[in-house]
Amino acid sequence: MSRHTYSLLLLLLVFTPVHGHKHHTELTEEEATAPIDSILWIHIFLQATVWGILFPIGMVFGLTRSRWHVPLQTAGIVLTLGGYILGHAHGGRGFLPSAHGMFANILLLPIAAQGALGVYLKLHIHERTWRPWAVRAHGVVGKSYPVLGWVQMLFGAIVFRGYCRGEELGQCLAHYIMGGGFIAYGAILAILLLVGEMWIRRSGRSPDWWDSWVILAWGIVNTFTEHHGGAWSVKDMQHTILGILWWCGGILGVYLSRNNQRTVVPSTIIILTGYAMSDHAQALMLSTKVHAIFGYTLMLAGLTRLLEVCFIVPSYPPADGVEDDRSDHTLADGSGADSAAASKGRAFRHLPPFLLVAAGLLFMSATDEQLQFVHSGGMDHVTYILIMFSIAFLLYTHIVFLITLYATSGRNSPDGTSMKNSSGAIELTPTSTASRRAWYTRVRSEEPAHVIGNDDGDED
Repeated sequence: MSRHTYSLLLLLLVFTPVHGHKHHTELTEEEATAPIDSILWIHIFLQATVWGILFPIGMVFGLTRSRWHVPLQTAGIVLTLGGYILGHAHGGRGFLPSAHGMFANILLLPIAAQGALGVYLKLHIHERTWRPWAVRAHGVVGKSYPVLGWVQMLFGAIVFRGYCRGEELGQCLAHYIMGGGFIAYGAILAILLLVGEMWIRRSGRSPDWWDSWVILAWGIVNTFTEHHGGAWSVKDMQHTILGILWWCGGILGVYLSRNNQRTVVPSTIIILTGYAMSDHAQALMLSTKVHAIFGYTLMLAGLTRLLEVCFIVPSYPPADGVEDDRSDHTLADGSGADSAAASKGRAFRHLPPFLLVAAGLLFMSATDEQLQFVHSGGMDHVTYILIMFSIAFLLYTHIVFLITLYATSGRNSPDGTSMKNSSGAIELTPTSTASRRAWYTRVRSEEPAHVIGNDDGDED
């Protein structure tokens, strides 16, 4: 099959209209309690596989210019369109109109855009005019897939259980947004640990500077969104003062981390937030226990982050010198005491991101409706908490796997086999062998190593 025929078929698949059944505005008791049929189960597992596994792997292959990017993303598009059809063709239990159904229709836009941009880039036309912009747009849309998939899978789980309607919506938003934020924070820390040290050096800012700005901005939002009028409840006061704590601490963190300095302010704010959540009074004892473990986990994440900043800070060579000879994706191990100490430090540095991911999952799983369902099923808090930690282990494994795949595939592959035939690649310029080797060969710089926090810049 020729390249143009292949591209045309892909374009037709993307733009093929799909007509589905209408969801009812009201459900009878029989429709609401009907069993889940096999078609809907296939829809659930198929879409979870595509958006949770295939598309993120395909995104990584796109970042590394791997030859597997196009086949994997094409298969993902075909499968997700099939899953979309199944989601509208199932029988059994009925569902009310929801954000999950609305967002499914919205997702057709990035799918269509990504498919159309992929076909356009395969044609290799307008090389010096429109193509560079298409490459950037293709990258932006592709990088959004993991976030879009996470949101849609979360919407699906909510609809499946019938949660977050009426008065419960506000609590759901608080738990899912903040819990998802902690998971995203952990994922970003993992990226910086494994493959992000060159970016830190190029940015000229310490990681704590970025942390402090995010905490400051989120604190401002939280301060003015937790109280919705009327009398102030204990929860309103606690949530609002947490917002004030974040933006006050964020201001201090931004100031102290200027001039490329490290600071423990973000870690301290995480510890204080964990303390507040560990003593957060709840209606159910189960809920109180889960919130307490969430708080303790968050406190431990802040403590390990503090220890990392103070005692296990990595050293960075100058940005215009050696590429990277110290982060986890460097395959050529050194020798001696320094190498052993660095290895232990890298192992310890996995604790803060993992604990943040675990804390985020615990908080997302601590809504009143969800814990009431667990309580009615006779499950105790120990079993439930250990289930959440088991999921956290799997999720963090997936995050680290994707990051490692980025460091070992495509143009970052040690042998570069994926780049031997690059005629169908979509990058603007080829990647040299020397630049690939720099990520995997330990090359010591003759210049003194640059350590974040030792800048000679003038103080304000």
